[in-house]
Parts: sequence; C-alpha cells; structure tokens
Amino acid sequence: MDSSERANVDIQIVTAKRYPRNLKRSIENAIVMATLDVETADKMGYALNRGGKPITGPSVHLAKLIVAQYGNMRIDARVIAINEREVVSRGMAWDLESNNAYAVEVRRSIIGKNGRFSDDMITVTGNAANAIALRNAVFAVIPGAIVDKVYRAAQQTITGDLSDENKLIQSREKAIKYFNEQYGITEEEVIKLCGKYTKAQICASEIALLRGMMQALRDGDTTVEDLMSPIRNSKEAKSSKLTEMASRAAAKGAKKTTAKPVEESEDAAKETVDTETGEVKTTDSGEPMQAPNPQI
Repeated sequence: MDSSERANVDIQIVTAKRYPRNLKRSIENAIVMATLDVETADKMGYALNRGGKPITGPSVHLAKLIVAQYGNMRIDARVIAINEREVVSRGMAWDLESNNAYAVEVRRSIIGKNGRFSDDMITVTGNAANAIALRNAVFAVIPGAIVDKVYRAAQQTITGDLSDENKLIQSREKAIKYFNEQYGITEEEVIKLCGKYTKAQICASEIALLRGMMQALRDGDTTVEDLMSPIRNSKEAKSSKLTEMASRAAAKGAKKTTAKPVEESEDAAKETVDTETGEVKTTDSGEPMQAPNPQI
C-alpha cells in the first residue's frame, strides 16, 4: 500500500469512528431494500446441486446490499492469477469501524470438454470467481445473524407471494418453461432438481429453490453441466438412456413381414387310376404312369 492509498484509508477509518453505524437502522434498511418486490427478493439467494442435494444461501447481491446499508466498509475483488487450468480470484472485506478484515481466494477451472476456454470465457469465469470471492469475504466480516435475518425476509417475500394456488401454478409453469427454454432442462429433470416425483409436489419452497438455481446460473456461480451432473449421471438416468437407445435401435431395425399364401406347385404329384386293375398311381410330373408291358 503506497502513501497516498494509506492516507485515504486513514481518512476513512477516522470518518468511520466519528460517524459509527446505527445497527438497527442498517438492518431495517437492508430488509426494506431486499424485499422491495419479488424480482429483487429472487436475487438475494442462490441454490446449487451438490451430490444430488440442493444447497441454498445468500447471494453476492445480498452481500452488496448489506454492505451498502451497513456502512463504514471497504470491499474489493480481483483476479490475481490465470494459469493453464484455472483462474484465481481474491476477495477482501474490511470493516473500518471495528478494524476487522477478511480475505478469500477462489479458484475456478477454465478447462472444458473442448479444452481450454476462449479468452472471453476466461473473462466470464474470472468475473464469476470475483463475485464468489467477494460474497464469501463479506459474509465472513458481517455477523451471520444480520445476514440470516435479511435473507429470511427475502425468502418470505418469495414464498408469501405464492400463497394463492393460482399464483403457485403460474410460477411453477413459468419456472419449468424458463429452465427448458434457457438451459434445455426438461420438466422431468426440474422435478428431480426439487427432489420430488411429480409436478404437483412442487410447492412454494421448491419454487424458491428453483429461483435460487436460476440466479446461480445467471451469476455464474454454477453451470448447467455442474447443476445437472448428479441427475444426468445417476444410475437411473444412465439405465433410462440405455433403454431408450435400445428401443430406438429395435424400432429402426425392425422389418415388416407379410404372410404369403402357399401355392400348389405345378409339379405336385397327381393321382391316376388304372382302369384295368383299379390301382391308384401317381407321377411327379402329373402324367399317368404307363402300365408295364407284359411281354417284356
């Protein structure tokens, strides 16, 4: 830290000590901001799928909102390294009033199915890593009791708006359609993401979970591949795929067969009767057999 930056920080510390935060007002203001409407409340959380189980929590948007209302803080996040396989981001949060600081490093892979990411994708991955590092640093400094209170208020705003059955059904259909159109995730997979067996079982809490997953995908906290991996790579999914492939192969290879009537051969044996002896005689050619010459 050079002399000019140090002087700037010293001024901020002096200002923070002179004008300490009003904790109660900070919390109330944060709750008001986080619950302005359902769209804002949606951004306050995220949801990930880890090992087939959903993990939910407050998002980077909530971290920034609380910092703005909490006051007397310095926050920063930047990419500090890019190597052949990953980007490394460092997030920092500093409470100038209590002189409590915390720094977090986050690593994100830049290797995909087709090799190393392009420069644009590396930039996107770096931004996502910055957001995660900043979120983790902020929540390491700001007391968890404050974060949880604001986060719960935002979640109640989401689920409270779904208390009406018609609104619940509309939100359910909208969420399923969004996942399908934006990320190619089928209705069956959305149901499994919620840990349910039928669409009708998706209620208010599951809608909040799905909205958290949407936000995580938009923020870059996760990818479709990571989100769906526990479901698409499960034994059940693989068995279903094999069954489907076998059915397609069988349908493609099947040939229609039609029964053909059996026609009598023109060479079929025909019967003849000897008028002198009364014997019934046959020939392969259908011609009557000649009686043997008694003189021979």
